[in-house]
Amino acid sequence: MTQPRLCLFTRNFNCYFKVKLWASAFGGEIKSIAAKYSGSQLLQKKYKEYEKDVAIEEIDGLQLVKKLAKNMEEMFHKKSEAVRRLVEAAEDAHLKHEFDADLQYEYFNAVLINERDEEGNYLELGKEFILVPNDHFNNLPVNISLSDVQVPTNMYNKDPAIVNGVYWSESLNKVFVDNFDRDPSLIWQYFGSAKGFFRQYPGIKWEPDENGVIAFDCRNRKWYIQAATSPKDVVILVDVSGSMKGLRLTIAKQTVSSILDTLGDDDFFNIIAYNEELHYVEPCLNGTLVQADRANKEHFREHLDKLFAKGIGMLDIALNEAFNMLNEFNHTGQGSICSQAIMLITDGAVDTYDTIFAKYNWPDRKVRIFTYLIGRETAFADNLKWMACANKGFFTQISTLADVQENVMEYLHVLSRPKVIDQEHDVVWTEAYIDSTLADDQGLVLMTTVAMPVFSKQNETRSKGILLGVVGTDVPVKELLKTIPKYKLGIHGYAFAITNNGYILTHPELRPLYEEGKKRRKPNYSSVDLSEVEWEDRDDVLRNAMVNRKTGKFSMEVKKTVEKGKRVLVMTNDYYYTDIKGTPFSLGVALSRGHGKYFFRGNVTIEEGLHDLEHPDVSLADEWSYCNTDLHPEHRQMTQLEAIKLYLTGKEPLLQCDKELIQEVLFDAVVSAPIEAYWTSLALNKSENSDKGVEVAFLGTRTGLSRINLFVGPEQLTNQDFLTAEDKENIFNADHFPLWFRRAAEQIPGSFVYSIPFSPETENKSNKSNVVTASTAIQLLDDRKSPVVAAVGIQMKLEFFQRKFWTASRQCASLDGRCSISCDDEAINCYLIDNNGFILVSEDNEQTGYFFGEAEGAVMSKLLTMGSFKRITLYDYQAMCRTNRDSSDSAHSLLDPYNAFFAAVKWIMTELVLFLVEFNLCSWWHSDLTAKAQRQKQTLEPCDTEYPAFVSERTIKETTGNIACDDCFKSFVIQQIPSSNLFMVVVDNECKCDSVSPITMDPIEIRYNESLKCERLKSQKIRRRPESCHGFHPEENARECGGVLGLSAKPTLVLLPLLLTIFSR
Repeated sequence: MTQPRLCLFTRNFNCYFKVKLWASAFGGEIKSIAAKYSGSQLLQKKYKEYEKDVAIEEIDGLQLVKKLAKNMEEMFHKKSEAVRRLVEAAEDAHLKHEFDADLQYEYFNAVLINERDEEGNYLELGKEFILVPNDHFNNLPVNISLSDVQVPTNMYNKDPAIVNGVYWSESLNKVFVDNFDRDPSLIWQYFGSAKGFFRQYPGIKWEPDENGVIAFDCRNRKWYIQAATSPKDVVILVDVSGSMKGLRLTIAKQTVSSILDTLGDDDFFNIIAYNEELHYVEPCLNGTLVQADRANKEHFREHLDKLFAKGIGMLDIALNEAFNMLNEFNHTGQGSICSQAIMLITDGAVDTYDTIFAKYNWPDRKVRIFTYLIGRETAFADNLKWMACANKGFFTQISTLADVQENVMEYLHVLSRPKVIDQEHDVVWTEAYIDSTLADDQGLVLMTTVAMPVFSKQNETRSKGILLGVVGTDVPVKELLKTIPKYKLGIHGYAFAITNNGYILTHPELRPLYEEGKKRRKPNYSSVDLSEVEWEDRDDVLRNAMVNRKTGKFSMEVKKTVEKGKRVLVMTNDYYYTDIKGTPFSLGVALSRGHGKYFFRGNVTIEEGLHDLEHPDVSLADEWSYCNTDLHPEHRQMTQLEAIKLYLTGKEPLLQCDKELIQEVLFDAVVSAPIEAYWTSLALNKSENSDKGVEVAFLGTRTGLSRINLFVGPEQLTNQDFLTAEDKENIFNADHFPLWFRRAAEQIPGSFVYSIPFSPETENKSNKSNVVTASTAIQLLDDRKSPVVAAVGIQMKLEFFQRKFWTASRQCASLDGRCSISCDDEAINCYLIDNNGFILVSEDNEQTGYFFGEAEGAVMSKLLTMGSFKRITLYDYQAMCRTNRDSSDSAHSLLDPYNAFFAAVKWIMTELVLFLVEFNLCSWWHSDLTAKAQRQKQTLEPCDTEYPAFVSERTIKETTGNIACDDCFKSFVIQQIPSSNLFMVVVDNECKCDSVSPITMDPIEIRYNESLKCERLKSQKIRRRPESCHGFHPEENARECGGVLGLSAKPTLVLLPLLLTIFSR
């Protein structure tokens, strides 16, 4: 086995010393540059001068989280009071209104407003409606004086029930405006009618989709369903006997899908198909119910397509199974422990099965029966209606796909009766969801909705329990973040909130979107569990305590990733938590141990502070709330800096500001002010930075104050986005400090952390950034418990940085100036890597930004074995993985009633062709459909992944090693660069060691076998039920239980979308 040059080199002290010399020379040179241009020593000195005048405090996490929860409680209460005023106004208006079947009323239809015909006249229901861009609504054109009304496409705009509802609900306009005047932070307010129309304030124009359709139906929204009904356990029985073939089965599947749409996170369900046998749609869940979260509902939808019709329908077996399952599940204490229902979807029943109901359900009738007769035949309608009426349910007939949604909605009105009779206006809050109307610069606005039901108070309708609708208002999650003083949470600290089901309302690790640039919503973004982001808590101690509304503390070691998971920070967090009263939410605060637990107060005069805030290069964190500029419209255009100046000078007495935070901002402004003159003197000195290698100097303080100095013209900047709003990672925002600040805080005091920024568009393997960022932390005391008060740094050209490295690596200590070995030698490869293993300098420029293990797998493997680096296994439970799917996936088409409608039309035409012409034409039709169904396409779907990150061991300064390869030894030397997070690695280039595979950071999808999938479906995490339940009421009038053909769209409305759909395809 050959002994290559570096193998001998590693045993030679003189040569080994050369690597140390190179590392030392480069470290000294680059630290000198970073310290000089950043002004770190000056800033450290200035803070030291004030050391005796500041008070250091340890943060009391429990007191902090309780105070934040109280602030949020007050904010949420204001929103719920606005909704309560809407409820009172709506119920009073309805009480005074008498229904008029002939009422003619021209209202503002949100789709038709401002629309004209060919002659220039306004369309009916489309008269002039003034819309003005409003900055509070992200500059959308709105009318803040009036609301307008949206009616679903499948409903008739002038239906008497809708016209009457629109007429009496006009009185809400005054309350909408009054609410907005009282609380200018309010955004959308609305009334969703049980008849289907949606009144929204401020008024806005609605645009149909590319098919000319507005599919939005307020009664399908979670806020409506949660407010209208109590939690429920539901068993859906689907007849798959031979008579259900063809269109009937298609309608049945769509009916099941529509029922699933009405179930929320507080509900539980299962689906059983029956003929002469029982077929659980998900066999794994035999005999039990699962939570109706989005993932479970989608899982069942995917299985619906597997249903096919054959045999004889034995309904008695199915009913026995459903009653037994509901009874047993209720005794487990796992379900809703409130309402229970059986949904029967069939084309007929030969009996009333009164013996089964007598056995399981009478006389209490605790399980409601809802029956859906599929098809136009009415021979068995009486039996099905009797079953529903005898069990406090509802019967309806569904003849076409156009009938499905409206008829499914009927059961919600029945379940709402007890709540209406009780006149219990329960306040409900939804989980976080994305409002696509109010898109911000990130392309999303996360919301939660507070909603309350609206009841009829007319005496003659009391026993009928008539639900008029639901009112609500949206609360942006960023409103919650504004109540959180980020400066008190420290550099790595954060606040988060979860729902009663353990789902995240807000958390800095929540990633609701995917595909950078396209900003698409992840399907399950609204049901990400706390355990999926705080995954180190394997026993769910933190999660369960918060779900159970406890107040307390919990600690654990965490691995927080930055830069899209490429780097990891390992630290210990202390978690403090409590409940937010009046809501289903719990609040948590995470504080990192060490400097993250300490806060200090400085003190300067207002005059001093104001003077030093005037510099044009000073900026404040726009997403932090120094002053509340949302309360008054005249303040909304102000920056936080402008608001502070007006507040301190007394020119705006109405401004509400955080006095404590502003005092600390003034202190930081005064202490950091001298650095501006220092930077200016460097920029004016022509002998300095003559090659313009250093481009930017910057600093940030714990109060969100930033200063920036350019050493080159703005147009000459290599990285134009750095420290701008487009570079979210590197500026202060609502839930985290800049990346360069966070990484510097974990570095040894006095040393710099260097990195090549990862650009959003680069893939995991490659990073083509042409700059290097260097930053260091400024601490008040020489103590790890001292708060980190600021961080400073520079950004320089990568080429400049690399040139300094190559210059240093050519140095040698020999008297004659001749070096026996240098990085120019072809026998060796020299690298500069950071503490996470990423290459900053390589002889091959293409490797810049690559992970070192990909370039030198054998060496990286040896470094891991020797303990110089360690591998940290991370998990991503919000990942998206590529998978192959059929392009015409029926399960997904069921989500869209129009697609389902079109599929049914095709089936009818196929049957017609089969009846009229020869089989070969029918075969041609089917072969086309089959070929289409078999096309595969790649899609991104939610998945779980495991991936590695790597961190250097701080205590190891230098290491040498030899690797035994197939026919040679590969040698290397690794030497830490002083006062940095960098390492110089010199590797033998003569021994290739190709037999050792590269080490990559690619994520690996965690695949679950069928058994594990089943266990995951069955396993239910601890959740807290809503506090109120209105399952039954003794005065309930159960005689209102439906009729043949139910509610059906007008014939013209059924034919129109059919014709449009056929000709558009």
